[in-house]
Amino acid sequence: HTQSAAGVAGVIKMVMALRHGELPRTLHADTPSSHVDWTSGTVSLLTDRTDWPGGGRPRRCAVSSFGISGTNAHTVLEEAPRPQETAPAQEAEPLPPAGGAVPWVLSARTPGALRAQAANLAALLDGEQPPGALDTGHSLVTSRTLLDHRAVVIGTTDDERAAALRALGEGQSAPGVVQGTADTDGRTVFVFPGQGSQWAGMGARLLEESPVFAERLRECAAALSAFTDWPLLDVLRQTEGAPTLDRVDVVQPASFAVMVSLAELWRSHGITPDAVVG
Repeated sequence: HTQSAAGVAGVIKMVMALRHGELPRTLHADTPSSHVDWTSGTVSLLTDRTDWPGGGRPRRCAVSSFGISGTNAHTVLEEAPRPQETAPAQEAEPLPPAGGAVPWVLSARTPGALRAQAANLAALLDGEQPPGALDTGHSLVTSRTLLDHRAVVIGTTDDERAAALRALGEGQSAPGVVQGTADTDGRTVFVFPGQGSQWAGMGARLLEESPVFAERLRECAAALSAFTDWPLLDVLRQTEGAPTLDRVDVVQPASFAVMVSLAELWRSHGITPDAVVG
């Protein structure tokens, strides 16, 4: 049994029929039910695929799903309007990354190769023209294959990063260094949790300290303003007179806005999802 997905197959079938203008034949019904009067001509089973012309008005269909426990559903679908050609959207200017500590991600096939890579990066930082922290961090994540043996070096200054890299290169532990062995078959998934994951003051600190998070959150607030009578930023900052997250009509859009903004923050650090669920 498809459990919570019961009936979805029928919806998908009819959505595809609307899209392609064809009615598929009825399967597994070689012997029609004797409880239906088929002689009246008003109802019939499709024994062959049939064209479904529009006829100058939107096509519509209905899908019924009746559960033995008493849960019944009846859905009416209408074909989507024809898309209108629009001018291509202009690419938005990239948002500035969050300030503070910048992570550098290192990986290699062996522990020895990982230590050698750390030593090479430390030497670059000790040189006359050290590479930019943000550009290097971005390149390490996006332009190199992530291998089994990994380490993350976190620092707010070149001196901190160089000291951490030297320690990693010598096989020693140090503040700002995390290392281990990863499963390279794993992929990154962003999970957008539902109601129940919120707390009073969520996102307030990032709103003040992260330009990326704040910019995306303000965009969400502007989009929500046409549908709510409360300002999103006031809710998150717990401004006097603002509604609380106890209200369902407040917590749902507020949680969505915070999650979208967190996803943008991760993306600004080079972490993009292979899948999104929630």
